[in-house]
Amino acid sequence: MKAKLGNPFDVTCPDCGAILKIDPETRAILSHKSAPRKRTFEDLESAAKALRDQDERNQEIFRMSVEAEKNKHQLFDKRFEEALRKAKETPDEGRPLREFDLD
Repeated sequence: MKAKLGNPFDVTCPDCGAILKIDPETRAILSHKSAPRKRTFEDLESAAKALRDQDERNQEIFRMSVEAEKNKHQLFDKRFEEALRKAKETPDEGRPLREFDLD
């Protein structure tokens, strides 16, 4: 005869702090209680300031991406010129050898 293992027990998740109620016999999760949320901001004014700062950062990132897009063709031209210069400097060694060419 199999003996009962006991009542369900609680386990706290080390990652998020949630509490799980586990049945020891079936090893199934019976219930889940989320961890209490931490307050990000103390008051509404600091939350509004954080949103304004985030909006300014987003605008700056957008401006930088627009500027990069404008200069993209110049960058590609420079890269092409550099690759062309390297190709002219290195001698053409012909076709690469393959294993069956050595027979």
